Amino acid sequence: MARPWNFSAGPSAMPLEVLQQAAQEMTDWHGSGMSVMEMSHRGKHFGRIRDEAESDLRELLSIPDDFAVLFMQGGATAENAIVPLNLIGRRDTGKADYVTSGIWSNKSLKEAGRYGDIAVAASSGETAVIGGIEQQPWTWFPAVRNWRVRSDAAYVHLCGNETIGGVEFVDYPDLAEHGAPDVALVVDVSSHFLSRPIDFSRVHVAYAGAQKNAGPAGLTVVVIRRDMLGHALPVCPTAFDYANVAAADSMFNTPPTYAIYMAGLVFKWLKRQGGIAAIEAANIEKSAAMYGYIDASDLYVNKVHAGSRSRMNVPFFLRDEQLNASFLAGAEQAGLMQLKGHKSVGGMRASIYNAVPLEGVRALINYMRDFERRHG
Repeated sequence: MARPWNFSAGPSAMPLEVLQQAAQEMTDWHGSGMSVMEMSHRGKHFGRIRDEAESDLRELLSIPDDFAVLFMQGGATAENAIVPLNLIGRRDTGKADYVTSGIWSNKSLKEAGRYGDIAVAASSGETAVIGGIEQQPWTWFPAVRNWRVRSDAAYVHLCGNETIGGVEFVDYPDLAEHGAPDVALVVDVSSHFLSRPIDFSRVHVAYAGAQKNAGPAGLTVVVIRRDMLGHALPVCPTAFDYANVAAADSMFNTPPTYAIYMAGLVFKWLKRQGGIAAIEAANIEKSAAMYGYIDASDLYVNKVHAGSRSRMNVPFFLRDEQLNASFLAGAEQAGLMQLKGHKSVGGMRASIYNAVPLEGVRALINYMRDFERRHG
């Protein structure tokens, strides 16, 4: 049976090679006689799995030695609390600033408000005119020159890619050049993690739920500069204290062992594809094909400002929304799955993560073109 093309926003498609290898090793990992699911997280077999996963991730993203790599639980949603619990105390002011660019960063802002003095540094939650074109809320990203970062804030937080709205930002600023040399930059990279490089000379903390590009749900990856450790508030649970997790090599408590194993297989798959440079080139080609077709269409429209469009999540709307149900039913029959947009915004969304090849994107475009020919 042919596998369908899976455009889910997460948990999302995984490389078939990875799934096949995991299936082969399910009951006996490398002659150990055990499934990875059965292994002690403190045993030599899993120690090897964890160490290789970290080493491969460091190689893929060129993570400097002065950064720790943490494998944690709770997803990016839990990190909305874990980040301020760990970082807001690194300066005596108890302040942190947030850039809001969509639903996920707005959730991060609201959660952080429980732990300190939180302010909005910039927001795209209102209509704006950019390049003479009116943009609706959450369809653009605030220009860095308009950020208002308090110089005594512990950190400024942003979401690099808004999965729901399809807004992406990667031109991370050097905050020292913007009058805030002692403010750390914290980025939620969940939905574009491993799809492109990260400039760790500017980013102090990057965190990601694995279920987009790095593996199955259940694992959270945190890459943190070591001088950010050791500032947790007294109320921070010990298992969520970054310093504890780093000191124990992510073994402070039982980590999500199978998810780490699966992520490790994904990291090796990425290396076989040619690494981050090669996968970024593929993602550029895929997203350019999607946006190119949508922009030339009379039936479909993408509302995100051209300079803020995500390579990973492509939301689009049918100009006649009465056709939505028919579009989705036909797509499923054609083996194009999980294209319905998030309930908060409606429309459609194609998540074209690393594991979705150009072939799958072309299949979707061909279906969209045929549907437009029949209904446009």
